[in-house]
Amino acid sequence: MSVYQWFVFFLLVQIVHFLGTWKLYEAAGRKKWEAAVPVYNAIVLMKIIGRPSWWTILLFMPIINLIIFPVVWVETLRSFGKRSGLDTFLVLITLGLYLYYINYTQKLNYISDRSLSPQNKAADTVSSLLFAIVVATIVHTYFIQPYTIPTSSLEKSLLVGDFLFVSKMNYGARVPMTTVALPMVHDSIPLTKSKSYLTWPQLPYMRMPGIQNIDRTDIVVFNWPVDTVYRFFDTSKRRAYKPVDKKSNYVKRCVGIPGDNLSIKDGIVYIDGKILQLPERAKPQFSYKVALDGKTPIDFESLFKDLDVTDPAGFMDQTKRDTLFMSALTEVGAERLKNTPGITAVIRQISRENDNGVFPHINKWNRDNYGPVYIPENGKTVALTTETLPFYKAIITDYENNDLKVNGSEIRINGEIATTYTFKQNYYFMMGDNRHNSEDSRYWGFVPENHIVGKPIFIWLSIDPNGKGINKIRWDRVFTTVSGEGQPQSYFKLFLLGLVLFFVGEYFWKKRKASKV
Repeated sequence: MSVYQWFVFFLLVQIVHFLGTWKLYEAAGRKKWEAAVPVYNAIVLMKIIGRPSWWTILLFMPIINLIIFPVVWVETLRSFGKRSGLDTFLVLITLGLYLYYINYTQKLNYISDRSLSPQNKAADTVSSLLFAIVVATIVHTYFIQPYTIPTSSLEKSLLVGDFLFVSKMNYGARVPMTTVALPMVHDSIPLTKSKSYLTWPQLPYMRMPGIQNIDRTDIVVFNWPVDTVYRFFDTSKRRAYKPVDKKSNYVKRCVGIPGDNLSIKDGIVYIDGKILQLPERAKPQFSYKVALDGKTPIDFESLFKDLDVTDPAGFMDQTKRDTLFMSALTEVGAERLKNTPGITAVIRQISRENDNGVFPHINKWNRDNYGPVYIPENGKTVALTTETLPFYKAIITDYENNDLKVNGSEIRINGEIATTYTFKQNYYFMMGDNRHNSEDSRYWGFVPENHIVGKPIFIWLSIDPNGKGINKIRWDRVFTTVSGEGQPQSYFKLFLLGLVLFFVGEYFWKKRKASKV
């Protein structure tokens, strides 16, 4: 829905509210017109039902308002003595329209001093549960979201089995665009293949102010622009079409920001002609061929464990067994192999032939030799020709919702002949550190700003999928930061110490308090 459509929808809601409640306002000692003034009518209603004025804010927060509106309907009924289970059922099942019946047909007896405490244990449980869901949804949507690393594309920086906290505040919390959805779940209901949301209505993209901009080399969580993860879609299609904020979550390293000219030469990323300097914690991995002399015995199991090799490795020819292929190895690991007796050569595998599978699919580049490509910046204009169009076609049509038609060398956008195009938002280029095992911007292009979710800041738990028992937990990664200088350092011991001090302090505080009584 456009801003204009939302404005009309908002006015219609205000009219519906006024027509269904104006007598209730009068019965509560307020003026009729107060039920008609947008926002102010909600503040007045909070006073009528005895709830704090700040609840009005919750009424305008997507997803959260789906919980608050039913609560307000029920509280309104109870403020006029309608406390029966049937009244509650009817107001919920009619989505609040039962208030019309009360407003026009019933004798209205306003109870100004009614008790706001739950009447029984069940009501108290429901009230506490709703409060917990509201608080958790606010935290999940606007502050911190848990996330799990499912793939090895950032291996050595983030491992499969890492459980993260992703900050929404660093880049600014994105207001949910999908307004009708279950709280705290993504695109599907757990343990089912059912969608967790409705595709209509959709809010325009809005983002709250952030602490920082996305910097080069930041690790970023974002919605995958060309989502192909099917849970409840027709799998015969190439894409799973979902609302932006319901597309699958991805995590990669940002290697190019708006306005950059990015290129890759023999696997090394260049920005504006200069090598991109990665932080110390980033450990890029490439594929290698390892040549063996065939005479010296090598304990590969111990060697790979020492090198922390986690991606597949094996002989290229099982009969000769003279060449080992390693799909992912760091530069430090490669140097270590070169100095291992029995290994005669360690050769990094660099793609040389053109690959039509890489973006923008013009059979010009490959995963290791790529670009240069301009990363679009909000407000900047580029020349538009049939040669440059493949770079920006998805932006024009999918991300910025224009109608594009091409007839020979003629390009029309929204019916007008176009020789240039001005971008409406920023874009980013994301890559995995595991260069040969990462589906990233080299294959599907730019990440729009409205797809950005947040910044991983903290690993609160890390589980090794191949570990056993207590060894499944990577204790050295528990309570470590994702970013920062130097190597990661676990703060788990400090956390445990703080926890002990808290409980000891609480014990003595309670004991002292009891002795005074």
